[in-house]
Amino acid sequence: MTRFPDDRGALSTFLAVIALALLMAAGLAVDGGRKVAALREASHLADNAARAGAQAIDLDALRTTGELRLHPEEAATRAADYLASVGHRGQIQVAGDTVTVSVSLTVDPVLLPIGVITVTATETAAAITEEPT
Repeated sequence: MTRFPDDRGALSTFLAVIALALLMAAGLAVDGGRKVAALREASHLADNAARAGAQAIDLDALRTTGELRLHPEEAATRAADYLASVGHRGQIQVAGDTVTVSVSLTVDPVLLPIGVITVTATETAAAITEEPT
């Protein structure tokens, strides 16, 4: 068998490059999946908190004038209480009959050396009246 002097170590270099590429692909799959899951969780948290805040309807005003209004302070408190009950915080804004909540979560990557991943989701819920059917 004839050996060529310039081929020594070519297979080990190739395997090292392929192993690194496979590790990076696995890191993208795992850490990317964790980011998507965190984004979904932040979205659910913000949505539920906004919904909790939108339930702070001023019932006296609704009964006497038929006008739908929120108690702004109570709406913000309800949204903040919901987030606190699940161990998170967020930014809450109440404008008119609309409650907007933004939640940010951080994810520590498992395989990729890219630092901390931060995801933010903003959801809005509006208090509306429905006519009885």
